[in-house]
Amino acid sequence: MVQNTYQWALDQGCDWPELDNATSGGYDLNLFASPPDCSFLCSVCHGVLKRPVRLPCSHIFCKKCILRWLARQKTCPCCRKEVKRKKMVHVNKLRRTIGRLEVKCKNAEAGCLVTCPLAHRRGHQDSCPFELMACPNEGCPARVLRGALAEHRQHCQHGAQQHCPLGCGATLGPVERAHHNCYQELREAWSQRQERSRSLVLGLLRRVRKVHHATNFIRRQLAQLRDFLREDDALIVGTPQEETEATPEGSTGAEVWGAPGLGTL
Repeated sequence: MVQNTYQWALDQGCDWPELDNATSGGYDLNLFASPPDCSFLCSVCHGVLKRPVRLPCSHIFCKKCILRWLARQKTCPCCRKEVKRKKMVHVNKLRRTIGRLEVKCKNAEAGCLVTCPLAHRRGHQDSCPFELMACPNEGCPARVLRGALAEHRQHCQHGAQQHCPLGCGATLGPVERAHHNCYQELREAWSQRQERSRSLVLGLLRRVRKVHHATNFIRRQLAQLRDFLREDDALIVGTPQEETEATPEGSTGAEVWGAPGLGTL
């Protein structure tokens, strides 16, 4: 049946190699611990059915395979009967049956001997000690087995945390150590503090000068006010004395002004 489908595809001008690509269809036969039954195989990709769907003509294919086929030909790859996409049916029972087939770990060539049901394969890969993992330390290009990752991290030069060799007490990683210079950082910090202190002192001196000028001005004003008050007091005290001296004792103003008149009479 597969050979007939292949020859018919060539006669129709279809790109069969693309349809025979396992990445776009079913599961690779090499994944399985024992050869699967031929009833589990897709006639398009020749792999084990992935997400199987059944056509009205009862033929079953991988969903991805048949959709690619129908994008070019509107007929069944096996019997060439006309197919309408809306009449395709998912075969969930068959899918569950295939999910119980035993498969090898994808890291079997690396040494993993575990087999598990196809449905649990992804869960095993997430914990397989033979899975290659990238070192999490920044800058490390190494890829090591998950089982050896902890030991690698202990000796990885890109992840070792070390104290500053200059004695500042900082704990540095390899990337930080390449750019760390605590002496230079301290000098720069000290220079910044000195510059800030100089600016603060200059500002304070300017304020002190302003206060000093204001104080001197107030002192001059107070001295002028004191002199003015003294002159005013002298004037107030000196005026009655001058009036007394100008008028003879025992005489009145009328006598002074009237004496000439009397003499005339």
